[in-house]
Amino acid sequence: MNPTPLGPVTAGIPANLRTPRIRSKASSRARPAASTEFSFRLKPRDIARHLDRFVIGQREAKKVLGVALCDHFQHVRLTLEGQPAPFYQKQNVLLLGPTGVGKTHLIRSAADLIGVPFVKADATKFSETGYVGADVDDLVRDLIRRAGGDIQRASHGIIYLDEVDKLAGSGESSGRDVSGRGVQTNLLKLLEDGDVPVLSPNDVTGQLQSAMSAARGNTPGQPDTISTRHILFIASGAFVGIDDHIRARLQSPTLSPEKCQARLATADLVRFGLEPEFVGRLPVRVACHGLDADDLFAVLSRSESSLLHQYERSFAAYGIRLTITAPALRRLAVLAEQEHTGARGLMSVLEKTFRDLKFQAPSTKVRSLEITEDFLDDPARATRSLLARKTSR
Repeated sequence: MNPTPLGPVTAGIPANLRTPRIRSKASSRARPAASTEFSFRLKPRDIARHLDRFVIGQREAKKVLGVALCDHFQHVRLTLEGQPAPFYQKQNVLLLGPTGVGKTHLIRSAADLIGVPFVKADATKFSETGYVGADVDDLVRDLIRRAGGDIQRASHGIIYLDEVDKLAGSGESSGRDVSGRGVQTNLLKLLEDGDVPVLSPNDVTGQLQSAMSAARGNTPGQPDTISTRHILFIASGAFVGIDDHIRARLQSPTLSPEKCQARLATADLVRFGLEPEFVGRLPVRVACHGLDADDLFAVLSRSESSLLHQYERSFAAYGIRLTITAPALRRLAVLAEQEHTGARGLMSVLEKTFRDLKFQAPSTKVRSLEITEDFLDDPARATRSLLARKTSR
């Protein structure tokens, strides 16, 4: 999927502030054809350069992900080529960071570059087997569906599990924990090397079709189970409050959040409430920092996945060319920072800014709009004034 190039929506941005599209030889050959064969020739820098196109900042996270992804998928490639490494330890990743800093975007963009199936789910949707809620094995079955039913292709995909910090147990419950520690235990077999039935025991239709096929003597075209040996798992969570555990362990109460995250240890995650066995299967750990106004301005003006392209497309559907000046973008970034939800704050601010304009402008003969910083003081009033001037000409 090629991102939309920078268009007239950023016409007010100086050229030296824009990020040029990066199309390296590695990225152009990274997407394999839809087949059971797997090819991987990327290097860590190739992945980091690709991620720079879509996610602003997070340099350390990009470096860590580039190395972990390359190590894993080079191992997969060599194994499929007949060079197995029976004692290889999977480099499953744990990402820490507040909401809206680009964690999901990093992983989805990397999976798109590599050309492997990708599944994202929230850890809170699962429960211990036998209770109400989804079964963790459904993660792998979702991967098969994303691979178009191709089990071989699904067997080297990426599963991204968000909100794992919500699985942390308090250690104070006297009953069965059906949504925290029990789920961690069930995930253990997936994180390393487990076999998952292709058909869920609760999938009655699928089981009947399989039984009928066996009764007719038909030879199944694919195996009944899928191995998780070559599936890479990436977990993430905000882990609010873990800085306090780190400061207590280091006996440094004034340590900044950034320095705390750099000193994260297994003991901190265990003290937070995760099981030692679960933490041990997520050996690669990196923190994503929060986004300030400068970061959010860069997201708007430089990222190829900027929300501004979405607004440009919306107005263009009615034949209206949208332009936003650089000072206006800077002001939008400041307003979004005040939302305290990272890049997600941009959507809230942009929606409020363009609400009246998107409602009224399509019904006029206006064919171009320029949004300045003054427009943001009172978007509703500014919309009426702007459209009045345009239509009176």
